Formats: sequence, structure tokens, C-alpha cells
Amino acid sequence: MPSPRRVADVESTEEELEQEEAEEDEEEEEEEEEEEEVEEKRADRHLPSPDEKGYTSTGTDVDGEKHEQGAEEAAPAEPVRPTRTRSRSRGTSTSHSRFPSQPPLQRLASHLSFRRRRSQPGEAAYQVHFVENDPANPRSWSPRYKTWITMQLGFIALVGSIGSSIISPAEPVIAEYTGVSQEITVFVVALYVLGFAFGPMAWAPISEVYGRRWSILPAIAVLGLFSIGTATSKNAASIFITRFFGGVFGSAPIANVSAALGDMYEPKARGIAITFYAVMVVGGPTLGPIVGAALTNNASLGWRWTEYLLAIYAGFMVILAFFCLPELYSPVILKRKAVQLRNDTGDQRYWHPHEAERMTWSNIFTKYFSRPVRMLVTEPMVACIACYASYVYGILYMTLEVFPIVFREKRGYGAVVSTLPFLGLFVGVLCAVGINLANQSYYGKAVAKNNGRAAPEARLPPMLVGGCLFTIGLFWFGWTADPKYHWSIPTVAAGFIGAGFNTIFQQCINYLVDTYGLYAASAVSANTFLRSLIACGLPLAAKPMFNTLGVGPAASVLGGISCLALPVPLIFMKIGSRLRQKSKFAPTPKD
Repeated sequence: MPSPRRVADVESTEEELEQEEAEEDEEEEEEEEEEEEVEEKRADRHLPSPDEKGYTSTGTDVDGEKHEQGAEEAAPAEPVRPTRTRSRSRGTSTSHSRFPSQPPLQRLASHLSFRRRRSQPGEAAYQVHFVENDPANPRSWSPRYKTWITMQLGFIALVGSIGSSIISPAEPVIAEYTGVSQEITVFVVALYVLGFAFGPMAWAPISEVYGRRWSILPAIAVLGLFSIGTATSKNAASIFITRFFGGVFGSAPIANVSAALGDMYEPKARGIAITFYAVMVVGGPTLGPIVGAALTNNASLGWRWTEYLLAIYAGFMVILAFFCLPELYSPVILKRKAVQLRNDTGDQRYWHPHEAERMTWSNIFTKYFSRPVRMLVTEPMVACIACYASYVYGILYMTLEVFPIVFREKRGYGAVVSTLPFLGLFVGVLCAVGINLANQSYYGKAVAKNNGRAAPEARLPPMLVGGCLFTIGLFWFGWTADPKYHWSIPTVAAGFIGAGFNTIFQQCINYLVDTYGLYAASAVSANTFLRSLIACGLPLAAKPMFNTLGVGPAASVLGGISCLALPVPLIFMKIGSRLRQKSKFAPTPKD
């Protein structure tokens, strides 16, 4: 039998509970009145209610951890109104206990537990996501509009890629103007490509916090300014510095356009869009020397106009995209949608997990800046694909130094004519489009078999074909570069190199985007980082290597290395699925 003092304490507690319940009744009445005002405001403005599709009731804390990737694109669930612990009619005040059948002490414990649950932040929040055929969802846009956006993104990527090589024919002129050796002026290309290595480490995380649009357009505008800086430079040091920072800012579209295309296209159609993007990225270094030679050898223009023209092109694309290019990154779009709904309705329960993302210095170094590096170190798929892409990418930039040796020094062609064989390389790049498009049927069947989800391994068969073409092209070019052979023979061989390179490059990008989803920008940035480091170093070694060994033996060494890389796609076709299941970044079917 409980003591009188204990009974008195319990009775006192019951009185406190009844008083608190009365206060809560008043609070609930005020909340209901506020909800009625919100509903009336929503009805007057013809805004959707939380009960409509697109908003999911959730108990997740708004300031909690980021949801698993792909959640924004999941099938929308019907929302559940936050339920009250007790049921009562509107306008009716009741005073019965919530815990009528419980002893006094158990009632107190249950009440305290209930209070803790009610204090959970975000318990009645509505998470915003896309509904079916949502016009705000980039994947719901019309094919014509997607094509227009893809064209803009492709030509924006061309700004950064053509900027790497457009100045290369001016190296002898710059050497004479600045008083340095031609071996040193190779840095006008090498430092720009080195900027490609470090720029994406910033642009990828920026795109994943602020969106694709604001990670690309400001960077291209600054690239134009540094191009003007190069054009007005008076010495070698200023040329090298401005070229490096031009590469840093010019790398933004190289790193993020492929991820933006992944935001807009379903896996089955994504390959076609990536094909166009790859032509722009790969075509830039092959077309740049032709344009640069024409400008450099024009008496009324000169080498400075290679950079002025790049600045004009960058400025034009920035203005066009500022007015015509929308945001494409789904988390940013949904975050803005949540903010707009809160402002329009006055209901603060609308939210999206991306609102918790902040670009702080600690995040930059511990999460965003380190993510591409961590993926490069811890993800075997990223590391192997990056190594393969880096090698073929480095060979592409070696041609900027090797072609002048073969066609100008050994054959005696003029400055402009000696750059025309780059057209053979570009034709090969275009031929790779057909190779990759021929794989679309096989890939489509693989996606259908995978319940509509991306099938990364189905991207790899063209990579094997590209590896063979690339290897054949290197041996062919090396042993027909001698002047005793007609110029067309090594030019056709260059076409094989271009076709092989672009086929490999496209499928590397496709594979990474398919595999890593929302983290595609970081995966592509890791790939860009490594391949740019290698592409920076190989042109510096090109002249010593080819002049010492000879064109044939040097090309054979490169061809032999490419032979060793041929099994890479076969390995991933066999074990890629198992590696994805162990990945910390790649979504799996259970996601």
C-alpha cells in the first residue's frame, strides 16, 4: 500500500498534468486556427495543399543528414497528415485524460515520453519532391527543349576545351617575343591543362551545393577575363600565370556538363547527349591548332588574337546561357521549390534535405574538396577508368607537339598547312559518334532488363573497340610518319587515333555518370584531375622522346602501353556489379 506522502505526490502530479493538458488544448485550438488561415490563403492563391502529391510528411530533422541519393526522383508517396495524440472535434473543448486506463505513475511516464516526441524538430514537415511529369523536373522537359539545352552545354564545354590548344601554334612566336626557348613555351599549353586538374576539385562541389548553372557561367566569364590577360601580357611569366588560371576556370564546363546532362536525361537517352558533349570536349584540342595557326600567321592579327577570340567566344556563350540556360540539378530545384512554397503559403513545414547543405570552409576541405580525391583513392572503378582515360587523353595532347615534328620539321610544310592533319584527327572523333550510337540498341535492352535503371557495364563494349582502334592508330602513325610516305597515310592513321580516343573517352564518362548518379560530378572531377595531370606532363616529354627515339619507336612504345590497357573494359564487364555493391558512393537497387 503506497504511503500517504507518495499518494499526495501523485495527486499533485495529476493536477499539474491536467493543467498542462488544458494549456495544450488552448495551443491546439490556436494551431488549428492558424492551419485554417493557411488553407484559406492557399485556396485563395490556388496553391497545392500538402495532401496533394509532391509533398511527403516526414519525421526527418530538417537540419539532419542528407538523404540517400536518388530520393528526389523516387515515386512520390501519398502524404500523411500529422496525427494528434487525442481526437477532438473542431471548436469542442474536452478535458478527459489522454491516459484514462493507466495508473498515475505510468500516466506521468507516458506523458513525459509523449512530450519528448512532440519536441522532435521537423516531425510534421512536408518533404518536397517531383511528381510525375512535373514541369520543374528537367527529365520531364520536351525533347526539343532538351536538345536546345544540350546544344548550349556542348558549346560552353567547347570554350574550355578549344582554349587549351588554340595558342599552341603560337609557341615559336611567343618564344621569340619573350626571349625564352621553345621548350619553355610548351608551358602555355601544359599549364592550362594543369589548371584542368585543380579546377574541378572546386567546381564539382560548387555544382552539388549551388547547382550546375552557377558553377559554370561565372567560371566561363572569368576564363574570358584571363584570356584577355594573356593577350595583353608583356612577358613569359604573365602569360604562364594567366594561362594556368584560365585552365582552372575553363575546367568548370569540362567537369560539370556531363553531370548536367545526367540530370536531364534518363539512362537510355543519356548516351546520345554525352556523345555530343564528348565531341565538343575532344574536338576542341583538335580544331584549336588550325584556328590558332590561321590567326597567328595573319599579319594584321597575330598570336594575341588567339586569346582575344577565345574571350569573345566565352563572353557570347555566357550572355546566351545567362538568359537561356535553366538550372538542372534536381536537389537545388527542389530546394527552391520548398522555399517558394513556404513564402507563398506561410506554411513553414515545406522543406527539402538539400537546404541543410552549406558551403563552409570546413565542408570544402573535409567533404566537398576531398570527395573527388577520396573517390579516386577508394573507388576502384573511378581509379581504373581515370587511369585509362588519362593515358589516351595525354596522347591527344602529345599530338600538339608531335604533329609539328612530323609535318612541319620533317616534311617542311608551312605553319598553317602543317596543322591541317589535325582535321584527320577530328574526322576520327566524329566517326566515334557512330560507334557509340551503334551501342544504344544493346544498352537500351540492358536498361529494360535492369527495370529501367542504368546499366553501366553495357557501356563498355565500344570501349574495347576504341582501345583496338587507338592502338592500331599509334603503330600506324609512327611507322608511316617518314616523309617517304604520302602525307595522307599518317593522316588516316591520325583518324584511327581520334576515333579510338573519343570512343574510349565517351564511354568512360557514360560509365561514371551511370555508376555514381548524384555524385557523378565528383566522379568525373576525379577523372578530370588525374587525366589533366598526365596530359600536362606528356606534352613536355613529347619532343625529347620523339627526337631521341625517332617517331616510329616512340609511337611503338605508346602503342605497347595501350595494348596493356585493352583488358580494362573486359575486367569491369565481369566484376563491375560486385564493385558497385561495395561502393560508398554508387547507388544500388535497394536505394
